[in-house]
Amino acid sequence: MDSRFPFVDWFRNSSPYINAHRGKTFVILIEGEAMASSRADQLLQDMALLHTLGVRLVVVYGIRPQVSAALEADGVMPHRLDGRWVATREIMDHVERIAARQRLDLEAKLSLGLPNTPLHGIELTAVSGNLVTAKPLGVRAGVDFDHSGEVRRVRAPAIQTLLDGGNLVLLPPLGYSRTGEVFDLDASEIAQHVAISLGADKLVLMGDSAGLLDDDGQLQRQLSPSEAETLRAQAEAGSEQWRHLGAACEAARHGVERTHLLSWHDHDALLGELFTRDGVGTMITQNRYEQLRQAVLDDVGGLLALLQPLERSGMLVSRTRERLEHDIDDYIVIERDGMVIGCAALHRYADSAMGELACLAVHDDYRRGTRGETLLAEIERRARRGGLTRLFALTTHTTHWFFERGFGAGELDALPALKREAYNQARRSKILVKTL
Repeated sequence: MDSRFPFVDWFRNSSPYINAHRGKTFVILIEGEAMASSRADQLLQDMALLHTLGVRLVVVYGIRPQVSAALEADGVMPHRLDGRWVATREIMDHVERIAARQRLDLEAKLSLGLPNTPLHGIELTAVSGNLVTAKPLGVRAGVDFDHSGEVRRVRAPAIQTLLDGGNLVLLPPLGYSRTGEVFDLDASEIAQHVAISLGADKLVLMGDSAGLLDDDGQLQRQLSPSEAETLRAQAEAGSEQWRHLGAACEAARHGVERTHLLSWHDHDALLGELFTRDGVGTMITQNRYEQLRQAVLDDVGGLLALLQPLERSGMLVSRTRERLEHDIDDYIVIERDGMVIGCAALHRYADSAMGELACLAVHDDYRRGTRGETLLAEIERRARRGGLTRLFALTTHTTHWFFERGFGAGELDALPALKREAYNQARRSKILVKTL
C-alpha cells in the first residue's frame, strides 16, 4: 500500500544513508555564482541539516563573480592568463574585503534561528581562520602573478580539532604565507587540498553544470579519474569544468573515495545526491559504484529481497535461504552501492557438458539498460571456461528475451538426467538451449 505522504517513503529509503554519513567528513565547494544567487540560503539550510545529521562539514566558498563586479564598477581590468587573474595590490584590496564580508554574511545566516525558519532550534557554530598556507604563483610565461598564489599546506590537525568540537569550518579562497602576506587562491584547489589532507569521505563540487553529459546528452553518473581526465583535456583551461575535474581527479588519486559534481541551480541536488541510491549528478571515484562480482554468503539477504517478488508472481521458482546459501558459489550479482540489483546462477551437472542458466533477475527499478545481457555474458564466459558446450534455461515468462539472445527451443530429453527427473510437469516451463 502506497503511503499517503510520499515524503515518508523517501525518508524510509534514505535511512541507510543517514546512518552511513554520520560521523563522516565532507568537503563542500560552493562557487561564487551560487553565493550571489537566490539559492544561497537554501544551500546553507541543507548544509545545516547535514550538520544536524552528524556530518562533519568543511565549506569552501568562492567569490570570483562578486570581485569581478566590484572591479568592473571601479573600472579595473585585471590581466588574465589561463583563467587566473594577476592579483595586484589594488585587486587584493577588493578580494580581501569581499572575502571577509562574505564570511560574515555566511556566519550570520548560519546563526539564524527564528521560529518558522529551517534553522529554528539548531545550534551551529561556524569557524574560520588561517587554516590554509599559500605560496606565490610567481612568474609564469613571463607574467608576474603578484598576490595570486597556490596552496602550500593545509593545517589539517587544526581543522580536525575544530570538527571534533562540533564546528562547521568555513574557508575563504585565501591563503596565508609565513611572511605574513595574503594570497588569492582558487577555491576548487583549496577544496581539493583540504579533502586530501583530511582524508575526507566526500568532496562535493557545486557549480553551474549538473554533472557531465555524454555525446547523446545523457548524464554520466559515474566516471573513473582517467575517464574524467580525458574530458578535462577537452575543456577550456581555467573554466569551471576544467578546474572541477582537475580537483576531482587529484582528490581521487590521493584517496578521497568519492567526488560529486552537482549544480547549485538544482534545488534538490545536494540532498538528492547524498540520500538517494542513484543520485542526481556525476560521481568520480576509483571504486566502482556498480559492479558485477561473485556472490558471497553476505549477499543472501539481498538475493532474497530481489527474488521473492518474482517468486510470488510465478516468474521464478521459490528458493529457500538454505538453498541459496548452499548454492552461493553458483551465483553472480550486480551490486549497486551496497544493494543487490541483479543476479544469475550457473548450475553444473556431473558427467554433463551442459550447464543451467538459472535465476536471471534484475530489480524493477534497473531493468532499463543492459544489465540482463551483462549477467548472461558473464554466465556464458564462466561456462566456457568450465568446459561446458551448451547452456539451458527454463522459463515461463521470458521466452522471447532468450530467443533474441541465441537460445532455441529444446526438448526434455536434451536435459541432464538429474534435471529431467526434477522437471516440474505442472509448471510446464519452456526449455531453451544455446550452444556456446
